Amino acid sequence: MSEDVVKLGKKKKSIFMDKVKELLPDGGNLNLCLTCGACSSGCPASGLEGMDPRKFLRMAALGMDEVITTTPWVWMCSMCQRCIYVCPMKIDIPQLVYYARAAWPREERPKGILASCDMALRNDSCSAMGTSPEDFVFVVEDVLEEYREAQPEFKDMQAPVDKKGAYFFVNQNSREPVTEPDEMVPLWKILHLVGADWTYGSKGWAGENYCMFLSDDEAWKHITQTSASQADDLGCKVFLNTE
Repeated sequence: MSEDVVKLGKKKKSIFMDKVKELLPDGGNLNLCLTCGACSSGCPASGLEGMDPRKFLRMAALGMDEVITTTPWVWMCSMCQRCIYVCPMKIDIPQLVYYARAAWPREERPKGILASCDMALRNDSCSAMGTSPEDFVFVVEDVLEEYREAQPEFKDMQAPVDKKGAYFFVNQNSREPVTEPDEMVPLWKILHLVGADWTYGSKGWAGENYCMFLSDDEAWKHITQTSASQADDLGCKVFLNTE
């Protein structure tokens, strides 16, 4: 009889298996998952890179951390949360995707998302296009004046910035003031026609948050706090997120 013995090492602890357990709702049992595929059926990223939410979740549950933390599929997830709403177990798969993204070295994350997040951190606008508060105010005032003159029926239309006590604090996609300023006007017209009491903030007016998609908690927090603090400082009651 051969004396060669195959020694099995201690089972490697799986970070993501524990994360899956944390994401289970109260009373949830992953063993009851029938891999029904409901999560994958409405997922816009299903099939990309040979992955889908169902497969991703099972890999995490089986402790396949190396695959989970290296598959580029996590960057194709839109975080839309459809999978949560259709899952009988209500498992928060996007949160699991967020954990996987955060496991990537920051400099190796997608360059477009990374650059947009870093650009948003450069000034108090939090604009992914790098537009300063001063430039934003200039564009808003310039476009407003143009439309008041071109369309007399909107001669009283307002597009206030930093208006104290306004009811709504409104944000704006970063792209529009830079490349499509006319696209801001339809929203102004709607707010004008319904008589809404609203304002932009010169700080934190940018509507998107690429730092969230980058899974950079500190940067995400900074962007969110800048907008929320500006709304609070102006005394606004409702934060109207156009994104």
